Amino acid sequence: MLRSLYNRVIALAARPSAPLWLFGIAFAEASVFPVPPDALLIPMALAQPRRAWGFAAIATAGSVLGGALGYAIGFWVFARLAQPIIQFYHYGAAFAAFQHKFAQYGVWVILIKGLTPIPYKIVTIAAGAAAFNFPLFMGASLITRGGRFFLEATLLRRFGAPARDFIERRLGLVTGLLAVGIIGGFLILKFA
Repeated sequence: MLRSLYNRVIALAARPSAPLWLFGIAFAEASVFPVPPDALLIPMALAQPRRAWGFAAIATAGSVLGGALGYAIGFWVFARLAQPIIQFYHYGAAFAAFQHKFAQYGVWVILIKGLTPIPYKIVTIAAGAAAFNFPLFMGASLITRGGRFFLEATLLRRFGAPARDFIERRLGLVTGLLAVGIIGGFLILKFA
């Protein structure tokens, strides 16, 4: 079953519409969708290693623009829905402390968590809720998301055929390691 799914994703990654899907998934993941764009970027770069950097640019653009939507969700929706709850439970001081901490360390939070398998929407929505400096947020998002996707693309472009052979021979191991990375990202988020 895993082999069949892998073969389907590789086949879809080679289709002409794949870049549009990559942009859409990257955009949605940064604001509302749980699946990371790497799930499509990696097979696309494996299927067409010479276009890996172009795919990284598409994923970066989608993720950064989606991050702006995530920020808006955190900024506008949080204020309308969560603020009354915070005031009802008298957590105003705690939320002010969160905003202050995010103002101090937000760039580092964005840069570090944007490189991890932690869903980026958590960072984007938190930045909006904290009313973090928007231009600084966008700049840090561009650096961290571009760094992540271009690093993946460079590795896949450089080691495309051997990487694909390794993945195809050890598909179970690779998906297991990917799952461990995603779970580890969530644990880091929970305990960091």
